[in-house]
Amino acid sequence: MSRYYAWWASIALCLVSLALTLRWPMWGWAAAVFGALAVLGLVDLLQTRSTLRRNYPLLAHFRYGLESIGPEMRQYFIEGDTAEVPFSRQQRALVYQRSKSVSDVRPFGSQQGVYAVDYEWINHSMRPLHLEEHDFRTQVGRDCAQPYSASVFNISAMSFGSLSANAILALNAGAEAGNFFHDTGEGSISRYHREHGGDLVWEIGSGYFGCRSPSGLFDPERFVANAHDPQVKMIELKLSQGAKPGKGGMLPGAKVTAEIAAARGVLEGADCISPSGHSAFDTPIGLLEFIAHLRELSGGKPTGFKLAIGHPWEWFNIAKAMQVTGIAPDFIVVDGAEGGTGAAPAEFIDHVGVPMHEALMLVHNTLVGLGIRERVSIGAAGRIVSAFDIARTMAMGADWCNAGRGFMFALGCIQAQSCHNDLCPTGIATQDPSRWKHLDVADKTSRVHQFHENTLRALRDLIAASGLSHPREIGPEHILRRVSPTEIRSLATLYRFLEPGELLHDKPRHAVFQQFWPGARADTFAPPERVRPGPGEAAA
Repeated sequence: MSRYYAWWASIALCLVSLALTLRWPMWGWAAAVFGALAVLGLVDLLQTRSTLRRNYPLLAHFRYGLESIGPEMRQYFIEGDTAEVPFSRQQRALVYQRSKSVSDVRPFGSQQGVYAVDYEWINHSMRPLHLEEHDFRTQVGRDCAQPYSASVFNISAMSFGSLSANAILALNAGAEAGNFFHDTGEGSISRYHREHGGDLVWEIGSGYFGCRSPSGLFDPERFVANAHDPQVKMIELKLSQGAKPGKGGMLPGAKVTAEIAAARGVLEGADCISPSGHSAFDTPIGLLEFIAHLRELSGGKPTGFKLAIGHPWEWFNIAKAMQVTGIAPDFIVVDGAEGGTGAAPAEFIDHVGVPMHEALMLVHNTLVGLGIRERVSIGAAGRIVSAFDIARTMAMGADWCNAGRGFMFALGCIQAQSCHNDLCPTGIATQDPSRWKHLDVADKTSRVHQFHENTLRALRDLIAASGLSHPREIGPEHILRRVSPTEIRSLATLYRFLEPGELLHDKPRHAVFQQFWPGARADTFAPPERVRPGPGEAAA
């Protein structure tokens, strides 16, 4: 039987090598190698866990070996330059070039299919401007005591524990050099966030890390101790994240080092649990009251929340609570379902949550419809790496953009997708000191800074070519999308935008608002009461 030939050959070659060793000792190494293969084949034949190994002793291991390097083979030799899996080679190359301040120009012509459905572009002006300034900023917290002037491009939430110590050091030092903010992620503020003094947005998740009691509840005194740090510019309450909305998490005790425990306020070596929901509130009104409480405790720093949109009525319930109570967050960060994470179940990462474009439009439209859009700033995150990504996102309603994986590429990430197994080859998403200590902080700091700087320069040139002077002037009418081989529509006509105050006076014409807004309630996250079917309708 041919499937046993490899094993039989290893046995035969082992015996031949042993015979030759009696006369020529140098053959001993061959006898050892073939003997090991013969033993491995015997183990394959006797074990019961893998039918493939029993049927193909030795040969099965070649299949497993080739399968294990399949992703790398596809990435290096097969994958096209524009294939997004999840970021294309072209996108990654752009970040690498800008982070190293080398030329990012391209020859010959676009590799994009400009006649393909979903191709997008920004229209240019016959009267382009010349702009010197590229440090575009937006004011967050118009009504609070300590408003913050944020860059329009910042580092998205990535925790110490998910990222290594040196990665955090480089990100924060780069943020300090470029005058933009670094979101801590829900793992709280570590000593590595503090070392270089870059602006921080402190993200607080359902585990209340950095401001929790021993039982895992919110602790106001511990919150104040961190929130009053001048380095902390804004407070962000995390309701959900795009890659795994509605899903909590656990950092196994074996990974909870002394430094992670100190940052999070948990016991070293004990499982660190992030519940799927918050314990500090259970209604939309309770959420807004908690936001107002955090703002007060922080000394008036801009305070808001991050969420991935799921059931539209839950977001409408929160918006209705803003209308009822008069309490509004200073900002909302919309995290799209295409956002990244260190690890998430396949179904969650592929099929749960609303993508960023639609989620952003829903939040923006709701605030416009309530007449409070000017009070509440909106940030957005979800696969943003280029100046055009920023321009398109701001055209759809965002005031600023956050990027996580883009800045990871700036650190040297090669998209090995080993974030979850502690084997990150670039020392970014690992707690293995033999890996992360080789990440040079000074070099990567420069790359983080330069990626941000060169991306904003590209954004400046993009909007100047469109005849605009600031990204806030980009509107949905400036972005065009091909929706069929023969039809082109601007985002202004492709999406339904609400008029200011439309939800206060008129019956909304937007289908989602028509269906769910009238039944929205400020006192519950529950869905609207369903209309009971009339006689004969139930069967239909």
